[in-house]
Amino acid sequence: MTVALKLSNINKSYADVSALLDIKLEINDGEFFSLLGPSGSGKTTCLKVIAGFELPDTGQIELFGKDVSSIPPFKRDVNTVFQDYALFPHMNVKDNVAYSLKIKKTPLDQQEILINEILSTVKLIGYELRKPSELSGGQKQRVALARSLINKPKVLLLDEPLGALDLKLREQMQIELKNLQRQFQITFIYVTHDQQEAMSMSDRIAIFNEGRIEQIDTPKNIYNKPKSAFVADFIGTTSIISKKNALKFFNHPSAFSLRPEFVNIDQDNNCEFKVDAELSDIQYQGSYYKILFKNKDINITSFYYPNSNINLNLELGSNHSLSWSANIITNLDE
Repeated sequence: MTVALKLSNINKSYADVSALLDIKLEINDGEFFSLLGPSGSGKTTCLKVIAGFELPDTGQIELFGKDVSSIPPFKRDVNTVFQDYALFPHMNVKDNVAYSLKIKKTPLDQQEILINEILSTVKLIGYELRKPSELSGGQKQRVALARSLINKPKVLLLDEPLGALDLKLREQMQIELKNLQRQFQITFIYVTHDQQEAMSMSDRIAIFNEGRIEQIDTPKNIYNKPKSAFVADFIGTTSIISKKNALKFFNHPSAFSLRPEFVNIDQDNNCEFKVDAELSDIQYQGSYYKILFKNKDINITSFYYPNSNINLNLELGSNHSLSWSANIITNLDE
């Protein structure tokens, strides 16, 4: 499999703040790869280094085997889609999309063909003469995508492109982005702090934390097999039981992560882990309830589905027996 991007020992600092620490990363050609992490974790700085907007202090950047570490952005075979779209306000849709073709002096007849093809792909036929101010957020995003894809770059960088959209439109655009990536068969490198976005679209994800990569893996493995307490807590909902409490309450030798869907409430079974706890909070989530339990030093979250055949007394302060199997927990080093 061809490696589209390789980062080797990338370090980047701003004054005395380390933004990236010894980043090592390989992304395959045609992969939808997400850089995921909280604000200030280094994911956007990493994207800027890949694009050439920032130069690393040390390390090497390779695109398809070519060292581009010191090459300016416009000479790298990558395009970037920004969160604020970066459209020219005085230009209509057609001129925004055609801008890079004009810079490259592409023949006018060929420009027309390419513009019509890409506008059809992003479902913007009929909007050619509209200015950005006359477009919705989703339409602006499609224009930005069309402008970035029209030159068929080898790598497309996307810096939180859906962050300004409402939930429904964001979910719709996630589907469209993934379909575009499959259609063009190019590498997408996607920066986001939204776990659901990364989990639903990505082939693989790199989890960033304080300038370091905590884990690189498929969404399924990151959810089911987190390598650290940070990853376990950052992705989805989980209960982290410290080593001290694991020994105290369960005679278990290490800290562990416990996903709420595996916690049984008031069920007689042969599970290896059992504890009594008080219901401290209940949150209605639509199709299920998210329930928080507390027993002295430990907090455990569980899900309850009203359509199940189990009837529970879900009153604040009520006591319940919680249980789960040993094979569903993830042991942690912390």
